[in-house]
Amino acid sequence: MNDERMRDLVRVRLEKAEELLEDAEGLLERESFCSANNRAFYASERAIKAVLASLGQDVASRNGIIRVFNQVFIHDRGDYFTQDDLRKLQKIERIRNASDYDDFYLADKQECRDQVRKAREIVKKVEAYLKEQGILK
Repeated sequence: MNDERMRDLVRVRLEKAEELLEDAEGLLERESFCSANNRAFYASERAIKAVLASLGQDVASRNGIIRVFNQVFIHDRGDYFTQDDLRKLQKIERIRNASDYDDFYLADKQECRDQVRKAREIVKKVEAYLKEQGILK
């Protein structure tokens, strides 16, 4: 992938992450907590896919995205993203799975607020990293 294509892909994925985050915030306001948890996860996932794309990495599965992010940005580099960032991402994914697939899961407002806040933190941290690396303006 050439540099221009990579920058376009990163930008598009980050824009989608922002859109999904706005969706999550709107759903939270309407007290549609399970749906907000879902959108919060996908906002985070798109942001992580954007940062992986900045290194020419493209991973299809959700588990693969988290695994590759952990390997590349936490273990191999470890200079910007932290174990705490990884834990946030893993928690967001666990809550999303419960919200989407557990028939007896009851999402509550505070937990959903936390999910959306964590997703916002991940998206903003990815954006800051990409700007610091000169990939985004």
